[in-house]
Order: sequence, then structure tokens, then C-alpha cells
Amino acid sequence: MRSLLFAAALLLPQVALAAQTLKIDARAQSCGQIAQVIRQNKTVFVRVGFGGHNFRYPPAKCALGSKRTTVSFRDATGRQCTLDYACAYDPGSFYNNP
Repeated sequence: MRSLLFAAALLLPQVALAAQTLKIDARAQSCGQIAQVIRQNKTVFVRVGFGGHNFRYPPAKCALGSKRTTVSFRDATGRQCTLDYACAYDPGSFYNNP
């Protein structure tokens, strides 16, 4: 029972952060608008095609097993966007090694 409470206490902050994530479509806005939304909302999921990228503006941190990186994609006008603060899978992380 004690370990169950400990696990729940660890998961609750992650669930709270996931509920606050704003989702936007990269093909509906310009690069500048997307960057502004990321700065204002701190946690944003930008949909790009079938997938997407998670962005966490500082001082927010990426989830365990992820690392901060730069991501490139095309916006609504077809312009190439390069944005910082993306959280990507980190194969070298201690949390992702079996």
C-alpha cells in the first residue's frame, strides 16, 4: 500500500502537466505565431503531419528519458521553421536503458 501511494504521488504532477498541454497544428500558423504560443503557454504539442513535437519553454523541464533539442518543420506558409526547446526521445538516458 505504501509503494502504491508513493507511485501515485510521483504520477500526479505528470498528469497535471499533461492536462495543461496546448495542442496546435503547425500548418495553421506561421513560425512566429508558433514560437509566441510556446513562450506564452510553456507546454505545447505542435502537430506536424501524422506526428508532432512536444515543446517545453524554460524553466520547464522535459520528461524523464527525454532531452531538449532543436526541431525543424514547415509552417502554414510553407516556410521552414527551426525552433528550440523541443523534447525528444533520448536513447542514451538512464531511464531508457533496460
